[in-house]
Amino acid sequence: MNASNSRKTTVTLVLAALFSALAYLTVFILRIPFVPAVGFLKYEAKDAVLALEALILGPLPAALSSFVISVIEMVTISETGIIGAVMNFLSSMAFVLPVGIIYKYRRSINGAVIGLICSVISETVVMLLWNYLISPLYMGISREAITELLLPGFLPFNAVKSTVNAAITFLLYKPIMTVLRKAGLLPKREQSESAGKTLPIVINVICVLLLAGAIMFILISKVNANE
Repeated sequence: MNASNSRKTTVTLVLAALFSALAYLTVFILRIPFVPAVGFLKYEAKDAVLALEALILGPLPAALSSFVISVIEMVTISETGIIGAVMNFLSSMAFVLPVGIIYKYRRSINGAVIGLICSVISETVVMLLWNYLISPLYMGISREAITELLLPGFLPFNAVKSTVNAAITFLLYKPIMTVLRKAGLLPKREQSESAGKTLPIVINVICVLLLAGAIMFILISKVNANE
């Protein structure tokens, strides 16, 4: 291994460790209950951090970070044991892999947007399936009861959660890349992307509106739950 490859590997490991620590920190300090009837459904920004890692370092480092964080959560703050760890890992993978893989082969604004949209759809659909299959095991209720919670509980939770994380990912990607490049941790961009300036501005506005709408939705849900 030459010096260049060795440095690249070292930087990747350091950044992967940093993203993993940040992702776990978001879980530790910010977990917002979403569905009162299902206590373990809490919003957290972990997947946004892992998606940033997937965009910057690639899908494999992000997948490994997802696994490590799920294990650490299980032995520190989780109340759902091994099953909860499996669910956390599946949820993160469903969000992180689509955007990471698509952006790896289509490194442009369009690629990032398409990847994030696919991530939102992927996590929403995958978690509906896995909640239907696995949730009865640790909620202690029948599958019929879980079925009744799919549309009013699990569907909006996963849709809003993944949408918020996608918006955060898109808004933070460019600033973080700029910081890492100025710090010399990533190579300078050799050429500008083919997309003009208008598209990123429009998408940023849409992301801000999505975040604002999701925050309002969460606040209204909490108010209604307390009444």
